Amino acid sequence: MVRAFIMVKTAAGKSDALLNAIRGLDGVEEAHIVAGQYDIIVEAVGDEVYDLMHGVATEMRDLDGVADTKTYICLD
Repeated sequence: MVRAFIMVKTAAGKSDALLNAIRGLDGVEEAHIVAGQYDIIVEAVGDEVYDLMHGVATEMRDLDGVADTKTYICLD
């Protein structure tokens, strides 16, 4: 099992609607609106790194209102 944290920057006023859409994606365990450089932080899991990068992360980037993402794969 591979775990990652994905930081999501949203368009102005889109965080609330995106939070619900992101929480509904397969592989997402937690998602929260946060203060700082990014607007939403997501904890996601997959069987392989490929599952995270080409599944959850790609689906997230395709959501309307997502301006940018950064994915951090856990090493431990």
